[in-house]
Amino acid sequence: MTTLRLILGDQLNPEHSWLITPSPDTIYTLMEIRQETDYVLHHAQKIIGVFAGMRALAGALKTRGHRVHYIAIDDSDNQQSLTANIEQLIAQYQCQRFEYQEPDEWRLDEQLKTFTQTLQIESAMVSSEHFYTERLETAKLFVGQKQWLMERFYRQIRTRHGVLMQDAKKPMGDQWNFDQENRKAWTGTPPEPEDCRSRHDHSALWKSIEAAGVKSFGNPQAQSFAWPVDRAEALKQLDTFIKQILPDFGNYQDAMSIKGWRLFHALISFALNTKMLNPHEVVERAERAWQEGRVSLATAEGFIRQIIGWREYVRGIYWAQMPGYENHNVFEHQNALPEWFWTGQTNMRCMSHAIGQSLEHAYAHHIQRLMIIGNFSLLAGLDPAAVHRWYLGVYIDAFEWVELPNTVGMSQYADGGLLATKPYVSSAAYIDRMSDYCKGCHYNKKLREGEKACPFNALYWDFFARHKEKLSKNFRLGMVYRTLEKMDTESFKALTDQANITRNRLNDL
Repeated sequence: MTTLRLILGDQLNPEHSWLITPSPDTIYTLMEIRQETDYVLHHAQKIIGVFAGMRALAGALKTRGHRVHYIAIDDSDNQQSLTANIEQLIAQYQCQRFEYQEPDEWRLDEQLKTFTQTLQIESAMVSSEHFYTERLETAKLFVGQKQWLMERFYRQIRTRHGVLMQDAKKPMGDQWNFDQENRKAWTGTPPEPEDCRSRHDHSALWKSIEAAGVKSFGNPQAQSFAWPVDRAEALKQLDTFIKQILPDFGNYQDAMSIKGWRLFHALISFALNTKMLNPHEVVERAERAWQEGRVSLATAEGFIRQIIGWREYVRGIYWAQMPGYENHNVFEHQNALPEWFWTGQTNMRCMSHAIGQSLEHAYAHHIQRLMIIGNFSLLAGLDPAAVHRWYLGVYIDAFEWVELPNTVGMSQYADGGLLATKPYVSSAAYIDRMSDYCKGCHYNKKLREGEKACPFNALYWDFFARHKEKLSKNFRLGMVYRTLEKMDTESFKALTDQANITRNRLNDL
C-alpha cells in the first residue's frame, strides 16, 4: 500500500518517528506554495528560511533512503495550493493512504480536516511529537475561569516534568519565579557576544522566489543568511548559547540598546518553531547548566519559563480560543499602522531602532516587541488585527499559534484580559530605565506637552483616561487612576489635547 505523507514548512524535525526507517511504499512531500507565502505579507528572510529549511530536510531524507517528492515554488506543475498539490500526488503515485502531522495553525488544521473528509482513500493525522502539552490541555486546566493565568499553568508543567524541582511539589530556591532579578539595564558591559552563526548564500533561492511573484518586505540578506536551515546548525547555535551566552541572559533579558540588537538572546526561536530543535532538549540543557554551576538559578529559571511557560501556555490559549481570537478588539481601536512600520523612519529613536532591526534581521526580542512596538501600538489606538498581521509577517519565528495570543492578548490587551492581568503600557520612564533609546532622541523623555514631548507620555495618560470604564476597577491599576484623579483640569486637558494631536499625525512622528 502506497502512503503519501505531508511535511509542512514548520515541521522540519528529522528525528520524528515517521523518519526512523525508510520504506519504498512511503512518499514524503514538502511544498513551497503561494498559499503559504501570500496569506499575509511576510518578511523576505522568513520565506527564505522556511524554504531553505524544507530543502535541507528533503535532501537529508533522500540521503537516508526515503522517497521524497519536493515541489519548488517555480515548478511548472505546482498548483500553489496545499490540497490541489496533494490531490495531484495521490493520483500520480496511486496512493491508498494519506497522512499528515497535526498542523499548529488553525487555518491549516481546518483545511486538511475538511480535505481528508472528501478523500476516497484512508487518511490519518499524527502527533508532531514536539510539545510538552496537548492542544486542549490548557483549556481543561482553566475551564470555567475568566482569566487564564500563565503562572498556574507554568507551575503545573514544571511539577509534572520535574523541571527545577526539589521534590514533587517544591521548586528549587523555594520560589517559582525570579523575574525581579532579571531586569537589569545593559550599559555595554559585558560586551555583546560575537555573532557566530553560520552564513549561507541563498541568492539563487531568493531569485526564484521573486521570479515566482511572491511579495515580501524587509532585507532578505540572501547572500549572507544567518538563520539555521537544519538541525545540525540549530544544535550548534544552542550549544554556543548555553556555553557562552546564557550566563548573562538572565540579567539582561529585558534590556534594550541602540548598540546591539542581539544582546544575550539565544536566537533559537526560529529553529524551535520550525521543530529543528525540541523544547525538551533546550530545557534540559539549560537546567544542566545550572546544575553544573555554570549559570545562576534565576537565569536558568528565567530562560526555561520562556519555553515551558509562555511558549506552551500561548499555544493552549490559541487552540482554546480559535477561531475568532484574531478578531478581539475590546477597546475598539481602528487606527491604521503608520507608514514607518514598513520603513523604520520615525523620529522616535526607540521605535526607529526596534522596527529598523525587525526589518533588517526579521527579529526583535520579547521586550522590544511588547514594551516598544506593542506599547506604542496600544497607546496610539492601532487596529489590533493590523498589528497582528504585521507581527505575523515581520518576525522569522512568528507562526500564528505563538504570535496571535502574544500580540492580541499580551501586547494589545484586545481580549479584555483573558491572558494578561493588565495592559502592558508605559510612558517614556520605563523605556529610559531599560534602554539607552532616549539618549539623543528627537523627543524629550521628560516632556508631556509640546512639539518636542515624547509621544509615549501624553498617550499613556490619555489611554487610561479614555478607557476608564473598562480598566479603573483593575486592581493592578489603582495607582494610575489615583494619579489621574488628582490631576487638575487644565493639566488633564493639556494631556488629552496633546494625545489627540499625536494620534492625528502618526505618520509624521
